[in-house]
This record gives sequence, C-alpha cells and structure tokens, in this order.
Amino acid sequence: MNSVQRQRTFWRVAFFVLFVLAPPLDLFRFDLDAGHFILFGHPWTLDIRDADALTASMNVILRAFLPIALVVGGGIWLSWKYGRLYCGWLCPHFSVVEMINALMRRASGKLSIWERQPLPEVQTDGVEVHPQRSGWLLVAVAVLFFSLLWAVTLLTYLLAPAEVWGNLFSGELTRNQFIFISAATGLLIIEFTLARHLFCRYGCAIGLFQSLVWMGNRKALVVGFDRTRATACADCDMSCEHACPMRLQPRQIKRKMFTCTQCQQCIQACERVNEPNGQLSLLRMVSDQCALDVSERDFGYRPEVPASCFQRRSVSDR
Repeated sequence: MNSVQRQRTFWRVAFFVLFVLAPPLDLFRFDLDAGHFILFGHPWTLDIRDADALTASMNVILRAFLPIALVVGGGIWLSWKYGRLYCGWLCPHFSVVEMINALMRRASGKLSIWERQPLPEVQTDGVEVHPQRSGWLLVAVAVLFFSLLWAVTLLTYLLAPAEVWGNLFSGELTRNQFIFISAATGLLIIEFTLARHLFCRYGCAIGLFQSLVWMGNRKALVVGFDRTRATACADCDMSCEHACPMRLQPRQIKRKMFTCTQCQQCIQACERVNEPNGQLSLLRMVSDQCALDVSERDFGYRPEVPASCFQRRSVSDR
C-alpha cells in the first residue's frame, strides 16, 4: 500500500466513524420531534417566530441561505477541480462497497456477481487471491452487518439516538422504528449485494452532481495515461482495471471515466507492475494542460502533452 492509499484509508475510516457517531454525539442531525437541526449540541433554528422583519430576514439569510450556499458552493468548487473526491476519500457508502468487493473477490474471484469471468488469481502487480467458497459466509455477514448499521444510523439522524439504540438493544423498537429499520436493512442488503456499483454510478445524487461538474472542467484532476510508453501495456494483465472498485478502464478517455472516484488504486497497481523493471507508472494523476489529452480526446482532438506531465521521479518521492 503506497502513501496515497494509506492516507485514503485513514480518511475513509475516520469519516465512517464520524458518520455513525455524529448523531449520538449531537454533532449534526435533524430532530424530527423538535422539528429543527441540532449542530454541535445546540438547536439550529431560524428563530423567526417572535422576531421583527429585519431580524427574521437576517436569520433566514445567515442560518439558511448562507450555510446552503457555502456547502453547495464548496461542493461545486471541489468537484470542478477534483471530481468525485468525496466518493473516493470520504463516502461511508463507498467504503462499504470497496470492502464487499474485496470479500467477494476472496469468495468467488470476482468483484461483482455480474462479472462473467473471475480475475486472475495471481496478477502482475503482485496481488494474489485464491478464491474459497467459504468466503461467502464473510460476504453475507458483512452485508447484513453494514446494512443494519446503515439503517439504524440513518434513523438516528431523525430520532433521538439514545432512544433508537436503546430500543434496539432492549428489543423494544416502536412499530414505526421497526418498519423503518427492517425496510431500510432489506433494501440495503439488496443494494450492497446486487447493485452497489450501479447505485454509485447512476443512483447517488451526490456522486452524479460531482461527475457532471467535473466533466465541465477539461483541466480538472484526472487519471492520465503516458501514451508515449503505451507498448509497455502489451505484456500486462490489466492489473489497473482489476484494481478499480468502480470497474472502469483507467486508460480510457474522460467521458468513459465519468464515475471515477479518484481513489488512485489503478495508479498504485500500475506502479507495482513497473517498479520491478525500474520504470514509473504509465498512469498518473494530472491536471491543467496535462489533463487535456484525456478530456479533449472525447471530441477527436489530439492535444500536445507537455513532457513534464510524465517526467521521471524517484521511487522515494512517491
């Protein structure tokens, strides 16, 4: 695991813990009974009921429009420059997707039950996985556990967390709580098992928003391919494609990488393939002028790629 993947693992784990603990710690949630948000332990309301017109207007601007503008504006800026950075580095759903991918590969040799052929048991990048059917038990346990955890956590964003968790552990869930948790768990089991990649690609509004904004910026951060050394791929077993949790082909044009999560696992795989030969990865994260080769090829252009885009650097600098 290179330094980028170690950093990504840290941020994914930290954000998943935050996702689960934010409601119990009253960091952020919407109290359905009180009818307002709770932020860092304090009620977040518009407070306009008994206020005069000027105060009410300022409260609406400062407590509603401004936070929304900051969140949306910040999301647009990050997506414009970096694409689905949230998906690959923070999203608690995508973290579960990647984990189930790994478990399913150990059980069947495939990252999805819909793939026709299993991946190579021994890859050029050093990854070695010998599938065992007993691994399906771990897949089932993980899917059930994280589906239930997700369902309960979502409910705690709406109802008092102490009540929800207390009722769950004591077996005294109310009728509505039981229906919500049961239905959400069932749907998540189906999604995590059968359609997790489809959801990330086409069903997640946050993901689609990031992708659409990213596609509008031809110079945004993207996986670049050093075409001057393309012949080096001739003897490779497509380890970069096997590493992609979204089942994409990293050497393609930007349009076909629409749902790239910027996880950079394909780059790590390519590094491992080329390091034994003393060569650098053919894949690298590029932006600005270097990114045009990936984005403008969508329209039949062949922009000149600056030599600096894939300049050599020592392994210790990575």
